[in-house]
Amino acid sequence: MTVDVAYKVKNIAGNIRRIREGKGYTQEYLAMKLGISQNAYSKIELGYTKITLERLFQIAKIIEVEVITLMGDVKSSLSIEQPRAVSL
Repeated sequence: MTVDVAYKVKNIAGNIRRIREGKGYTQEYLAMKLGISQNAYSKIELGYTKITLERLFQIAKIIEVEVITLMGDVKSSLSIEQPRAVSL
């Protein structure tokens, strides 16, 4: 159970970083928006700091994604086929 929780925390941290980088945001930018130091923000992305639900929602809002997106498993989300538009 502890290993599973640790994996999920690292997964969320990795998702935050991947999405932040994909949008071209810096750690400094997110830290400023959150009102914390860049060092404190870096620890969130590295999974060294336990993230609160409030902070998770704040980060999701800043990087413009749903919280569930940050909580998703990268491996499983990569293997799920995206829905296709159906033409009538």
